[in-house]
Amino acid sequence: MTLILILFGSSILGIVLGGRLILLLRRFTPRSLPPLSGNLDELPTVSVCIPARNETHAMTQCLERVVATSYPKLEIIVLDDGSADNTSILIKSFAHAGVRFVEGKPLPEGWLGKNHALQTLYGEASGQYILFLDVDTHLSPQSIDQLMAIAVVEEAQMVSILPTRDDTWRGSVLFATLRHFWSVITHTRHHPAATSSAWLVQKDMLDQEFEGLRKLRAKVAPELAAARTASIDHKYRFFISTSTLGVSYEKKWLSQCETSIRLLYPFFGGRIIFALLGVLLLTIALIPFLVVPFGLFTEWQLVHTAALIAACIFLLTYVLYVARIWKNGWLIGGLLFPIILTQELCLLLQSIYAYATHTVTWKGRPITFTARDTAIKQ
Repeated sequence: MTLILILFGSSILGIVLGGRLILLLRRFTPRSLPPLSGNLDELPTVSVCIPARNETHAMTQCLERVVATSYPKLEIIVLDDGSADNTSILIKSFAHAGVRFVEGKPLPEGWLGKNHALQTLYGEASGQYILFLDVDTHLSPQSIDQLMAIAVVEEAQMVSILPTRDDTWRGSVLFATLRHFWSVITHTRHHPAATSSAWLVQKDMLDQEFEGLRKLRAKVAPELAAARTASIDHKYRFFISTSTLGVSYEKKWLSQCETSIRLLYPFFGGRIIFALLGVLLLTIALIPFLVVPFGLFTEWQLVHTAALIAACIFLLTYVLYVARIWKNGWLIGGLLFPIILTQELCLLLQSIYAYATHTVTWKGRPITFTARDTAIKQ
């Protein structure tokens, strides 16, 4: 009887998540994008700022995409944050295309590495808007035009884009972590969805609200704090990329896992009670997939039916998500959901343990702050 109640609760959880996901996917999918003004004098200037640390595997492709963009009032600044490989050489090789190289500075006390890199780029940028871009994010020639059209026409202080995956038939896609899924499904006005992959923000807004990024120096996800401030004033826009927006990304599986370990515990506010509640919810969602095989036995038929219904609800929810995010392979990806769910549970437990033992790292640098200091949602 207890198991039946758990499976019933699991089904309710799946229905709630699925219904919410359908509404949010519709909300975050732009049906039409405003046209960009043809008057060059009216267009704001944009600084594309890219922090890089040991990125030889992705640097060239990223910069080739950025320099091919069609937005006319653009500067491109790339910071090498103490790379131990040939990242700096690759960046400098694009000097002929107008890419400006900035050498990273020693990390001051109290700063996270990437946040200090973003602060340095902010100080170098001259644009009215700054587009912070991860190296593993790819733009189409029209991406910045579309982002600026949204920002200008809708008077947005910040625009964040969730990139899609075009390289679907890879393990890094099929077994992708659920970091972006949680960002979408938990979206509210005060805790909006946002992504570090590509976020466009008014430079004046960063200056007035955060002294650049000085007030965000210990946040593991500074883009979320900026999005929250803009969202409260109704000046924030978040979209999932489309073929028109043309923002995609490639990220290795191990890098995704490292990112999830760094972000999951702070996602729950850096509080053990909330993180354990997350563990409980993931376990409840996983139970139907563990129970289904026992349906081979006659006496388990009722339990098997309940588990099968709950499992199908969760599978359908995940299929809806990957069908929107992935270009191909979404059906197979959806069927892998039990494995993805197990992986996410393990990553959350690792995140709890890593913060408890002060062994969290970011690009090889230890995060020495407590999870409460770096908490995403505050």
